[in-house]
Amino acid sequence: MLDDTLLAQLKAYLERVAQPFTLVASLDDSASAAQMRTLLEQIAGLSDKIAVRFDGSDARRPSFALERASGQALHLRFAAIPLGHEFTSLVLALLWTGGHPPKVEPETIETIRALGGDYRFEVYMSLSCHNCPDVVQALSLMAVLNPRVQTVVIDGALHQGEVESRQIMAVPAIYLNGEWFGSGRMDVAEIVARLDTGSAERDAAKLNAKEPYDVLIVGGGPAGAAAAVYAARKGIRVGLAAERFGGQVNDTLAIENYISVLETDGPKFGMALEAHVRQYGVELLNQQRAEKLIPAKQEGGMITVEFASGGRLQARSVILSTGARWRTVNVPGEAEYRNKGVAYCPHCDGPLFKGKRVSVIGGGNSGVEAAIDLAGLVAHVTLLEFAPELRADAVLVSKLRSLPNVTIHTNAQTTEITGDGGKVNGLNYTDRTSGASHHLALEGVFVQIGLVPNTEWLRGTVDLSRFSEIVVDPKGQTSVPGVLAAGDVTTVPYKQIVIAAGDGAKAALSAFDYLIRTPMPQPAEAMAA
Repeated sequence: MLDDTLLAQLKAYLERVAQPFTLVASLDDSASAAQMRTLLEQIAGLSDKIAVRFDGSDARRPSFALERASGQALHLRFAAIPLGHEFTSLVLALLWTGGHPPKVEPETIETIRALGGDYRFEVYMSLSCHNCPDVVQALSLMAVLNPRVQTVVIDGALHQGEVESRQIMAVPAIYLNGEWFGSGRMDVAEIVARLDTGSAERDAAKLNAKEPYDVLIVGGGPAGAAAAVYAARKGIRVGLAAERFGGQVNDTLAIENYISVLETDGPKFGMALEAHVRQYGVELLNQQRAEKLIPAKQEGGMITVEFASGGRLQARSVILSTGARWRTVNVPGEAEYRNKGVAYCPHCDGPLFKGKRVSVIGGGNSGVEAAIDLAGLVAHVTLLEFAPELRADAVLVSKLRSLPNVTIHTNAQTTEITGDGGKVNGLNYTDRTSGASHHLALEGVFVQIGLVPNTEWLRGTVDLSRFSEIVVDPKGQTSVPGVLAAGDVTTVPYKQIVIAAGDGAKAALSAFDYLIRTPMPQPAEAMAA
């Protein structure tokens, strides 16, 4: 199963195991079970603290559980062969079970351990999903730390019957105590916050207790990270509040055009951004969704940002880098069948549609790349593009047209996504040239039509373009003194990681220039502000 390179890497990691434990497998006669047996035998052969047994009696087969030799309760099971994107999840589960401390905030660890009640999680994932590891690792850690938390990690491709019976058409998909809990990327802090009913009040109190910043950055993508690094290098007090550090880059699979980095993926790039920001002592406040911007009452006064938790932060200058999200088609059926056949990530959810018929809406680079990827998995792909021609790069269009199981319709306006009440069963579109209406019978629809900026919370505060982007000047300044903006949320053209990072650096330099040129109010004036 594991080649010599991976075995050597894993052996080095497993030297950190301090407490003995056992891998207990429940197998059947399938080829997947034989692969799982081989994998577990290889792992056990790398450490004298890890044993393996094949006498498990769990109903999910093949699967394996981790059991501590100390007798301490642990309820963590993999109904999967966790390789691919989940290999790191496997390594971490082995290390944590073996007593190696997790790299998680102490406050989060204590909250997990203090959770009351019983929690039985089932998380469905696919090995090609780059959004799944965060969820898998979060729920695995919770099971390791709290004996009242049970976690089963299930590969949807390996246990297709469960996926079909629960009509799971998007991963990661989480069930708690048999009921739907949520889907999409979530980290451990977000999951714990949903279980811990007092977390919002504590978050608000924590924010309200913070001293004002010289620069407060709202948003943690490439623009926000670059702004944080450049501002912190000036020796001033910098804070960064983000709903999800890394932002949209976490949902990007391959990154091959960031200068000096030959190739990486979004999650790795996001972790590198965070590590760089932390290197400069920037105060990071994650899981914080901004809801209101209150300009200073006078030049040089404090600008206030209010968050969903009810907390507030103040700063002499603010950099807005809240990025963008996937644009929706906004037709009947899209919202009703989201995660029930309507998907936005072909890399994550594509394997769930193996052998089925799907459509991709969008003929730009993202849409064409999605159609090419899906064509290798599904029975047939129909690509719909509103414009008269595909807008993707010529090399991608040429590749797409060469595939035998792809149909392309241009001048096609999607009018409805249809379903049977439980899942998608088709799509309606109009030929914009002839006016004729058509119906496609299919099982999945992948929407790839670009991005919409996250600026709803700023309407009426800063000037926005007709596309709802923040209007900025060449220095990144907005219409509000002391408030700057950077990255995909702005009117700057060409939404690229490298451009967002440059914008963030520029905004930080502009913010510092604003600070040194703007006198601070006198104490009485500051109190009034």
